[in-house]
Amino acid sequence: MNFKIMLLIIVAGLAVIFITQNVSAVTVSIIFWSISLSLALLIFFVLGMGFALGWFLHSFLAYQKIKKEVAGIQADMRLKK
Repeated sequence: MNFKIMLLIIVAGLAVIFITQNVSAVTVSIIFWSISLSLALLIFFVLGMGFALGWFLHSFLAYQKIKKEVAGIQADMRLKK
């Protein structure tokens, strides 16, 4: 069987075990807002937010680096004219 498929099956199995062991409801309160949801769902939600934030931050920093390099190349081209 393909390695990626086996890895996907293992990760899915671990996710199912994690969800079944963390089904208890927790209440999250932020200022005037409160919501009650399962602990597993809360952990996956926070993990997803962290992943998205890291991805966007990395993309922003890479964009800034490329922008700086392009500005340097353009300055060099102006000096060579």
